[in-house]
Amino acid sequence: MTVLKARPGALGESGQVLAEKRAFLESGAAWPGEAPVECIETHASLVFLTPDRVWKLKKSVFLPHIDLRTLEAREHYCREELRLNRELAGDIYHGVTPLVERSGGGLALGGPGRVVDWLIEIARLPAAAMLDRRLAEGPTPRPPEIEALCDLLISFYQGRQSWPDAGDRYYDRLLKQSRINADHLVEMQQHLGSELQPEMLASGISGIEACRDEILARGVEGIIVEGHGDLRPEHVCLTEPPVVFDRVEFDHGFRLIDPYDEFNGLGYDCALSGAGWIRDLLLFRLADSGSAPPSEALLKAYGMNRYLTRARLAIDHLRDAEIRTPRKWPAQARSFLAVAGAVFRQEAPIADSEQRWRH
Repeated sequence: MTVLKARPGALGESGQVLAEKRAFLESGAAWPGEAPVECIETHASLVFLTPDRVWKLKKSVFLPHIDLRTLEAREHYCREELRLNRELAGDIYHGVTPLVERSGGGLALGGPGRVVDWLIEIARLPAAAMLDRRLAEGPTPRPPEIEALCDLLISFYQGRQSWPDAGDRYYDRLLKQSRINADHLVEMQQHLGSELQPEMLASGISGIEACRDEILARGVEGIIVEGHGDLRPEHVCLTEPPVVFDRVEFDHGFRLIDPYDEFNGLGYDCALSGAGWIRDLLLFRLADSGSAPPSEALLKAYGMNRYLTRARLAIDHLRDAEIRTPRKWPAQARSFLAVAGAVFRQEAPIADSEQRWRH
């Protein structure tokens, strides 16, 4: 029997204090006269949706990748998230606003009082234009919309600074990730069934090791830059012009990435929704921009690492002291393992090989 290792998730403040902040913001008292507020909870944040704004409160938690237990840390990462996302998403990121305790008691958003927390204010984008929603519900994204997305991201990559040791740092992170993936997924195999194949996990490690020299060379050539760090369809809005948001703010190393890795991963995510042609278009446009493509072996290693990592992150939710939606994570992990397996066997993850973008 596998003994689950609990992940760190200790609150830096009492649950009651966080609950009071949530109750105040969820009540809508901070935005009088507006429609009821919707609250979305993640591991690290509470996100409050008003009709035209998104307000993001970082929870006072300690997680493997970030420590938010002090007010100073939460302010720092709020400001980092604002700075980094303004570089890509522009002024949809409006600012950082204090949550204060008033001298007479009670909470207020902004104004005089003792600062007890910070919220990031973001313009609310049209839900119907989000790439994940378009893939799920339609209308199907059109090639010109994906081309505009490519142009935005390629221009962004070309303006990023490169580092002489970027290849070394990137290789080390990928190799470390691949080993953690194998260890954790084996520990959790009772929840994963036949999708977990030992030879696939071994290949996830050896594939990165075999491409070491190529990864280091791509760092020297300036191809590996500071990108998004977690590019997925839910971070893309197909407005005119498109908007890409929610860059990783907690670790510069996670933003150091080969653009082909980000495009390849986003393409596979689209393929999961039956739009495999989008991956072809993304990679074609990136190569057409003059960015040297990786070898097929490296592109395969990127794809496997991304989806083994996604599977591991999903199933690791079962290590939490308090598990939200426990039935969701094994199914999600198995779906990611299925994609990793298809990449391992060099099959199309989704039977949609139409290259409609060529016509």
